[in-house]
Amino acid sequence: MKTMHRLALVPALGIGLVAAASAAPSLAQSTADEACELPKGWSEVSARDADFIVLGELHGTKEGPALVESIVCALASRGERVLLAVEFSSMHNTKWQEAWELAPDAFAEAIKEHGWRGRMDGVASQAMWQMVTRAHALRASGASVDIVAFNGARDEQQAAKFADLPAQEPHEAAQAANIAEAARSGDYDTTLVLVGNAHAALKPIFGYEPMAPKLKAYGSVTTLNMAYATGASWSCQMTIPDGIEPGDPVPQSAVQCAEHAAKGLPDPGLGVHMALGAFPGRDPGGYYDGYFWVGPISASPPAVPDGDEG
Repeated sequence: MKTMHRLALVPALGIGLVAAASAAPSLAQSTADEACELPKGWSEVSARDADFIVLGELHGTKEGPALVESIVCALASRGERVLLAVEFSSMHNTKWQEAWELAPDAFAEAIKEHGWRGRMDGVASQAMWQMVTRAHALRASGASVDIVAFNGARDEQQAAKFADLPAQEPHEAAQAANIAEAARSGDYDTTLVLVGNAHAALKPIFGYEPMAPKLKAYGSVTTLNMAYATGASWSCQMTIPDGIEPGDPVPQSAVQCAEHAAKGLPDPGLGVHMALGAFPGRDPGGYYDGYFWVGPISASPPAVPDGDEG
């Protein structure tokens, strides 16, 4: 299966652990930036030579996408061929591929209406926007960086293919298939996938099998969960108003998409890093092969709020 290429993912759940450039910089300029280095521990993870490296993030933080942005840049600076897979609807992928061939300014405008505008749940964040547009700028400067939006069934035919699976699994299966298909389409050295960490778990959660074990049907998988210190993330959370009884409709006003506090873990004192095995002092549980530590987290609001023309 190593004739395919390596792939890396990044998701957002807590199981156990819980703006575009106006002109494309040269690759030399891009790789001179601070956010252009591999985290400590990358070599240990990369040495497993997995077809898919899955990193499960908590959506709506600055730190998750920033780490992936840095990894993409560092690998590109080495001359590696990189595929970046992101948890945006696969129905937008055709438009993203068309836009990927454009100049940076045109790219940013072209994708704004395809998965970004009005999405308030933390996925289409400013940090994610920066990560995607910077990856495109690297491509425009001559690096071998591609992208795929892989989330969910891309059409009725793919939806029908997985329709017999239970519960959430048709969605998870479509994610895995879309990632694998994109990885096979090019001769990549590394494929990095950014996804919520519920999808990155290796064992059933919430009563269904997630994407990561389904991805094993297409190749070997290494999956890491995001670990972080206390801070905040941007997310949509529900507060049930007084007087609402079981079975009553919940008003839209009960859902608040905003910056919310997020309790984290004790700092292991190693700086930003990734490692195989359990987070220090935690039961691994078999859900992930390892973790990546990003330190205190900060919320990243939507990149293109509804009605924003900027």
